[in-house]
Amino acid sequence: MSENRPPICDYEGSDYQERFWELGGRVYEDRVEAVALSRLLPDGGDRLLEVGAGAGRHTPRYRGFRQIVLLDYSRTQLEQAKSRLGEGERYLYVAGDVYRLPFAPGLFDAATMIRTLHHMADPLAALRQVRSTMGTGGVFVLEYANKRNLKAAARWILRRQDWNPFGYEPVEFAELNYNFHPVAVCDWMSEAGFDVFRQLTVSHFRLNLLKRVIPLRVLVALDSAFQWTGNWFQWTPSVFLGAEAVGEGEPTPEGAFWRCPVCGSLDIEDAQEGLQCGGCGRVWPVREGIFDFKEPME
Repeated sequence: MSENRPPICDYEGSDYQERFWELGGRVYEDRVEAVALSRLLPDGGDRLLEVGAGAGRHTPRYRGFRQIVLLDYSRTQLEQAKSRLGEGERYLYVAGDVYRLPFAPGLFDAATMIRTLHHMADPLAALRQVRSTMGTGGVFVLEYANKRNLKAAARWILRRQDWNPFGYEPVEFAELNYNFHPVAVCDWMSEAGFDVFRQLTVSHFRLNLLKRVIPLRVLVALDSAFQWTGNWFQWTPSVFLGAEAVGEGEPTPEGAFWRCPVCGSLDIEDAQEGLQCGGCGRVWPVREGIFDFKEPME
């Protein structure tokens, strides 16, 4: 199943949501990300794909969309999201692989990928997969970890780090954790079929000292004002892109929703324990309200 696929960072069993976000002093980062999202996403739409949804931290912010599909490789992260958001037709929980998305072409009119691209060993392949699921004209919001940030530049100039923040190549600072150059990311977006219409720089004041001595509302207001500079220069550790899906994509066949991640067939039907592919016969299980496209049933 994985012979032709890049390695994947798996958060299965991780306490990331609690440890990093709830107990890690990241309220500032969460608030400024919410501001960036509100500026780049349309007010609403039909169906939104959230790639790397994790425990659903951002999901409640997509209020205007009829249906939100939360995709993550980790079942336990999706279980946390499901416990927070509940069940129902509005939320669909899917365990799957961004390099082999299990969705029909052109299905979504919006998509987001926040704090996820930095785990991609092949970011262009991942972006192409997202584009394949979107209709032309759809809006895609991408966040990436910027290697050309002020801290990295200062450390390199002072010879406190070996890698060059100005080089276009990705840097893997830990296993399956990458920082990317802004020009490289924009090039990949164009190759994947996206036209970037706005860049926002985010987390200008991600220093513990500043977060301790300056009131949160002041930091958020300052960051919100500085975000608009992103179209001209990008020196923050986090950058948000707003992009439009362009070019002629594959049309969505009437009634199609799923696509087999192995054989690519759109002939997917309900089975006793999940979804069965009419092309290759594989059965993809549905367990406790989570559609699992990581491994087919034996």
